Amino acid sequence: MSLDNIQLPPVLMQDLYKKSLIDLDSRQKKTTETVTGSWPFLGKNERSIILIVNQKDTAFLSENDLSFLMGVLGACKLSMADVALLNLFKVPGMNYEGLMKQFSPSKVIFFGVEPTDVDFPLQFPQYKLQNYNNQTYLCAPALSVLAAQKEQKILLWGCLKTMFSIA
Repeated sequence: MSLDNIQLPPVLMQDLYKKSLIDLDSRQKKTTETVTGSWPFLGKNERSIILIVNQKDTAFLSENDLSFLMGVLGACKLSMADVALLNLFKVPGMNYEGLMKQFSPSKVIFFGVEPTDVDFPLQFPQYKLQNYNNQTYLCAPALSVLAAQKEQKILLWGCLKTMFSIA
């Protein structure tokens, strides 16, 4: 018997994978009111790329964070016209379904926001590109953390090169 050809019964597989990447129960547990409609965003979203941040004291981003983000976008050969920047703090009921209806994104990047904060049906670690529903997701630390830590910038750049097919 080879370890490459082990066949497990479905009951055992179900016990092994009680927690999967898609948490189907999370939608049933949360009964909070969700906000849908037109959410405020910065940019034109011409390339269907959503950037989600969570900043309390600004409409979207602080001046330093916006400057850093512009540098990151420039390195990826993108501009604010290509993306939609949303601030979770200004739209507390933001959810996955509403984002899909309003923006139909091809790529979603979370900066300092966990996917579960906006009821995404996935949970994944930082700097791990995740494909789901013909979309690519990336979770990274807040922009202020990225700007201050070189090793974090290197990790982000590696992911962005893959995400945007940069040579």
